[in-house]
Amino acid sequence: MPHEVKSEGPKLVPFFKATCVYFVLWLPTSSPSWFSALIKCLPIVCLWLFMLAHGFSFLGAHSSARKILAGLIFSSLGDAFLIWQEQGYFSHGLLMFAITHILYSSAFGMKPLNHHAGLVIGAVSAVSYALLYPYLSGPFTYLVGVYIALIGFMGWRAVAGLQLTNDLWTWTKMSACLGAVLFIVSDLTIAVNKFCFPVPYSRAIIMATYYAAQMLIALSAVECQDAETARKRA
Repeated sequence: MPHEVKSEGPKLVPFFKATCVYFVLWLPTSSPSWFSALIKCLPIVCLWLFMLAHGFSFLGAHSSARKILAGLIFSSLGDAFLIWQEQGYFSHGLLMFAITHILYSSAFGMKPLNHHAGLVIGAVSAVSYALLYPYLSGPFTYLVGVYIALIGFMGWRAVAGLQLTNDLWTWTKMSACLGAVLFIVSDLTIAVNKFCFPVPYSRAIIMATYYAAQMLIALSAVECQDAETARKRA
C-alpha cells in the first residue's frame, strides 16, 4: 500500500486542492449559479484528470477503468443538476447518478457473487426504502425505490469483491468497498434530509462522504488489470 500511495498521491493533488476550494468557499445553496456548479463539479473533474493521467493506453486496455471514468462524467452532470434541484432538476440529477451506479456496478463485475454481502446490502436497502416510503409522494415513490435498488446493487458488487480471508485481497478492492459504502451514506443523508427531516450538518456530511467515495472508487480502477485477473481466478 505505501508504494501505491506514493505513486498515486501526486496525481490526486488537484482533486484535494479543488475539494479544499469547495469547502473554503462554501457557496450558499440558496442562490445557485454556474460558478457554484463549477466549484462543486471541479473535484470530480479533477478525478477525470486522475484517470486520464494513467494514459489512454491504460484506459483502452481496461474496460473497468473506462466505465469508472464514464461514471465520473455522469456524476459531474448529476452534481450540476442538483445545484438547481429546488428549481425542479432533482430528478435529472437522480437519473445521472443512477447511470453512474450502473456503470460502477459493471466496472466491479459479477465475480465473486458473495451472496452473504448481497443479503446484507439488500436488507439495508429494503429497510432504508421502508423508512423513507411514508415521506415520499408522486413520482418519487418509485424513483427513489429504483435508485435505492441501483445504488444497493452497486454497493453489493463493490463489497463482494473484497475477500479478506484469502490471497485475492487487494487495496484496489478495499478502495471500491469503502467508496461504495461512503456513497451510500452520502445519498442516504441526502434522502433523509430532503424527504424526512433536516439532518444537522447535512451538507458537510453529504459532500465530505461523496468526495471521499468518488476518490476511492477512482483509485479502485488503478492497477485494475491485477484485480480483473484475480477476479477471473475466483
